[in-house]
Amino acid sequence: MKLLQGLAGCLGLAFALAAASQTWEGDEIKRPLTDRPGDVQRGKSIVLGRQLGFCLLCHSGPFPDERFQGNLAPDLKQSLVRLSEGQIRARLVDPSKLNPETIMPSYFKSDHLKGVASPYLGKTILTAQEIEDVVAFLITIK
Repeated sequence: MKLLQGLAGCLGLAFALAAASQTWEGDEIKRPLTDRPGDVQRGKSIVLGRQLGFCLLCHSGPFPDERFQGNLAPDLKQSLVRLSEGQIRARLVDPSKLNPETIMPSYFKSDHLKGVASPYLGKTILTAQEIEDVVAFLITIK
């Protein structure tokens, strides 16, 4: 039991540190949320996956093998061309900070959310490392 409590404490500390490192500079978060670089393959599995990121529910992109790509949001390749790494990170962390009317979920925000089921209250959709993995992948399709 003490081991589980210690692990929970460490995870809470890691989350708090990642949240604290979200220093917005204008419309971007320049510094990565973690010390470990993003993994392109893990980022790709999140973006293309239908279990975690759900990116292709709304977006389309240069993924010819992926069926049923969305058309509610901009094509990823076209919209990423004009964005820096920090701007991409900011749009994943909390797109509502840049556009209060957006329908894109905040992947790394856990407070002031609407319509969240009780088991998910206070939790983020993606971890800090997963955000960095997605950023690493999205940079490759620019």
